[in-house]
Amino acid sequence: MSAPSSSAPSSSAPSSSGPSSCGPVPLSVLDLSPVPAGGTATDALRHTVELAQAAERAGYLRYWVAEHHLATGVASSSTPVLVALLAAATRAIRVGSGAVQLPHTAPLQVAEQFGTVAALHPGRVDIGLGRFDLQKILAMHAAGRTGAAPTREPAPERVVDGLLVPQPGRYLADLTAFVMLAELLGISTDSPPQDYRREVAAILSYLDGTARDATGTPLHVLPAEGVDVDVWVLGSSPGASAEAAGALGLPFAASYHIVPHTVIETVEAYRAAFRPSDRLDRPHVMVSADVVVAETDDRARELAAPYGEWVLGIRTGRGARPYRTPAEALAREWTAEERAAVADRVRTQFVGSAARVADGLQTLVRATGADELLVTTITTDHADRVASHELLAAEWARRSAASAAAGALR
Repeated sequence: MSAPSSSAPSSSAPSSSGPSSCGPVPLSVLDLSPVPAGGTATDALRHTVELAQAAERAGYLRYWVAEHHLATGVASSSTPVLVALLAAATRAIRVGSGAVQLPHTAPLQVAEQFGTVAALHPGRVDIGLGRFDLQKILAMHAAGRTGAAPTREPAPERVVDGLLVPQPGRYLADLTAFVMLAELLGISTDSPPQDYRREVAAILSYLDGTARDATGTPLHVLPAEGVDVDVWVLGSSPGASAEAAGALGLPFAASYHIVPHTVIETVEAYRAAFRPSDRLDRPHVMVSADVVVAETDDRARELAAPYGEWVLGIRTGRGARPYRTPAEALAREWTAEERAAVADRVRTQFVGSAARVADGLQTLVRATGADELLVTTITTDHADRVASHELLAAEWARRSAASAAAGALR
């Protein structure tokens, strides 16, 4: 096939020459099920379902949920369960993981869990696969490293075709929370080293019906075998994830919203490694972006005010906390070290009116050659988050229609 499946009425597969420079590409949503200030995990999950339904009405192509553990500010810890709930609560939008983390869950379980959902919702489920190397973190912890000091001099800040590519932020965490997570998951320095490409290939074999045991006997993994799903790899560096996605001929989602300083090299590494497969005949890239849209630039900046403190919680090892109010965020006093720790994320967040944010996203498309965009938004109030997605979708649709009309006149 030429591109990942599409079931949303407003979507279209990219042309063989890549995305148009004059028209928007499909938009999708990444949701972390953020816990609102004073709210509960139940509130967050209900908001996720409501936002998925709103995203479907607005014409978004995909709705993905992320896997997070031991964080008091996000409720999306069990992606397959949440994907099943979202599939049942919607009609046409594709739903999936962005991403289920390997090796937190064994490849066999990933195939079985998402295959179960896809068996009842064929053509609507995406399996987005992530990679989280807890053994590397355990080794850093054993060596007394905190992650605060860079291992090499970071590349200077630059602008690529209008897109800001900042210096990396500095992680201030002591890694204790990650060490605890590894212990709870049964991962230690004595565990076998992760072979990410092999894990992804195993999932594909369970889905395709080509799996064999050690003696060569066929393995039948039901209900995953033969289901209609799209398999994606997500990555934030030009390393194992980009190489695995390319070598296995899978679509790839690159992170600008979490690790903006590597996005250009990450996409290039994937394209360089790509080999055609039965699933995909040419590279297909989705790029993520953090956005907040409101009726005015000033209102959007107000809604985005708590974002820096939220990122700081993650980068200091405390994890994502319940999202603060704009007033609380604006009253907070920051140290120079804290501001430096989150500057890359804050400065690459697209904040403003729908027109301003759409301009920024088109720059992201132009600089990366993205075939799709994946937007993620966090605000204190759920209504503001829904409005942000609706305003952006309306502006994006308007530009798509204008681009299509211009193309028809050529």
